[in-house]
Amino acid sequence: MSNEKQQVAEDEVPLEATGPGEASKQVPQKIYDEIVARCQEAEQKAEKQWDAAVRARAELENYRRRAERDLENAHKYNTEKFANEMLPIIDSLEIAYNTLTDESATATREGLALTLKMFGDGLAKFAIVGVDPVNQPFDPAYHEALSMVEQPDLPANTVIMVVQKGYKIHDRLLRPARVVVSRIPTTKE
Repeated sequence: MSNEKQQVAEDEVPLEATGPGEASKQVPQKIYDEIVARCQEAEQKAEKQWDAAVRARAELENYRRRAERDLENAHKYNTEKFANEMLPIIDSLEIAYNTLTDESATATREGLALTLKMFGDGLAKFAIVGVDPVNQPFDPAYHEALSMVEQPDLPANTVIMVVQKGYKIHDRLLRPARVVVSRIPTTKE
């Protein structure tokens, strides 16, 4: 029997006394290993939960930033659809203004000029501005070339005529300017 007690004693792990004057207590090795395993498992779970919480917080922060940016863009570009509906009206008024050359139509021409100015001023209040690139280099980001014309006195790819003005709202293009572009004359050999 003393061998059994000694066997049990070798399998037991001493624990610290819990208070002054208390005797050390003995815990079997099997229970000790189980407690250590559970502690390690709990630490792993806590680490996974911490990682998930950090990721959730980062995702929430990214969502908040996206929402702020989307709201800012919605405020900035809220008139885009309206502006796109108004552009054909402005085009028609400009065509009418440019076709009236009769001296008897002077009053009508002046009225159209004032109407166009009011339209332009109204659009400018909403950061909608025209793109009128005469004598500027062709930029495919803002211009749509309708044709090319030989112009020996101008550098190649210079806008020589605007067929239809383009428009921007803030930094976004609503409609490209439709233009005629210069090209270098071809030489016949």
